[in-house]
Amino acid sequence: MENKDDEVKKAQVVEARARNISHNVRCTECGSQSIEDSQADIAILLRKLIRDEIRAGKSDKEIYRKLEEDYGETVLYAPKFDLQTAALWLSPLLVAGAAAGVWAYKKHRQKANVHIMALDLVRSVPLTPKEKETMLDLLTPPPPQGVTPSSLWSRLRGR
Repeated sequence: MENKDDEVKKAQVVEARARNISHNVRCTECGSQSIEDSQADIAILLRKLIRDEIRAGKSDKEIYRKLEEDYGETVLYAPKFDLQTAALWLSPLLVAGAAAGVWAYKKHRQKANVHIMALDLVRSVPLTPKEKETMLDLLTPPPPQGVTPSSLWSRLRGR
């Protein structure tokens, strides 16, 4: 009885490993499906080959390597990281870095506003209080005009 239970467990392990590997291998005929999902003849043969290799005691890495040697690198869904695929793997980081650079540049440009520079200049020049007040009034931008929650509330209260 134990021998039969061991065989069942072994078969379940083989099946689970085979399904896991099959989900990560692209069907060479379909291209867009894994061999686990495909019903093409080559997919059926590859699934059988994977199960045979597992029963023969090969590791998952050895099976992936054999499939890659026989069918090329494109048979695997996850390409390995090497010099040829570095741009593919690093492109999200490059795009994020470029976006952060653009954002930082725009923030810097906002702070380098002419009004701010003129205000700093006026503050450092010795002027009389009246001259300073006049210059600050001229250089300080007016508050934003438009509909704000407080202006809406004051309008409603005034009715």
